[in-house]
Amino acid sequence: MSRFARIVATGRHLPAERVSNADLLERLGEAHAGRLARFESGSGIHARYRAAPGEATSDLAAAAARQALARADLAPAEVDMILVGTDTPDFPTPATSTVLQAKLGAHQAGTFDIGCACASFPTALATAQGLIATNTGVDTVLVVGAYLMSRHTADDDPMGFFYGDGAGAAVVTAGDRPGVLGAAFEADGRYADYWGIDAGGTVEPASAAAVAAGRHRVRVKHRYPPEVNETGWPRLVRRLVARCGLAVADIDHVIFTQINRCTIEHACAALGLTPERAVMIMGECGYTGSACVPMALDHLLGSGRAAAGDRVVLLGSGVGYNMAAVALEIGSDALRANPG
Repeated sequence: MSRFARIVATGRHLPAERVSNADLLERLGEAHAGRLARFESGSGIHARYRAAPGEATSDLAAAAARQALARADLAPAEVDMILVGTDTPDFPTPATSTVLQAKLGAHQAGTFDIGCACASFPTALATAQGLIATNTGVDTVLVVGAYLMSRHTADDDPMGFFYGDGAGAAVVTAGDRPGVLGAAFEADGRYADYWGIDAGGTVEPASAAAVAAGRHRVRVKHRYPPEVNETGWPRLVRRLVARCGLAVADIDHVIFTQINRCTIEHACAALGLTPERAVMIMGECGYTGSACVPMALDHLLGSGRAAAGDRVVLLGSGVGYNMAAVALEIGSDALRANPG
């Protein structure tokens, strides 16, 4: 009998501190008012949440994971594998997934991290599908996307406007009918130096000089051409649905990386999808990077907009440059698990 992967529950977590655009302007000063207004107009972001000084990425991940497990009526001991997608890990090593495993008490579960920025959650979901389909000993996979980029952002960097902290999680189990329908991937390493953190790795280990120069902070060094997403997203969606034997018109809901409302609207127009089919949560949450796709999925499942049998495309894209897309069919159990 074929084994399929299906999402049976989701969860999400936002830290306690809400930072509105007005709060951010007060911190940065009136000299940045024009730029922040342009950011707000294009992105649709009005607020974001910030982790407390003592919170790490694994703490945000643990809160979202516990909610997802509770909704699935599963104990941590029943999890066979934990996948964490993030580009803001607790440490360069060990993997954040091992830290999360300990915090959950899921000591029997295997773990590994997936680090392809905002493409991490769809990549992890596709990985969970493959693990379940090919390993009879893997029945339950906890997939988490978590983001804490504010910790790497300079206080005076106006790009901090975008970064919101948070986490989203999904419980994926083996089933006898498809839930995850297929996946597609794309990358272009020629953009690798456009956006990132220069120091702290093997190219430039952490040092007093690196910190003094601010190279341990996240920086946008070059602006991505708009077509990277505006044409890249529709191209990957078309490739994905073709692999799944579907048409674009069969998509009931689409979740793109939650960074820019205008880009999402352009991508929908290129695909012939009405904007109403796109889930957007960045207005209140900010750009939550590796966490934004699972957080938006959790929002969809609890919004009353989704029905059993609806087809959803999840597409994450981010620095690297990485893109990953997954198509899934919503099951009634996932809707029951998320009361909204």
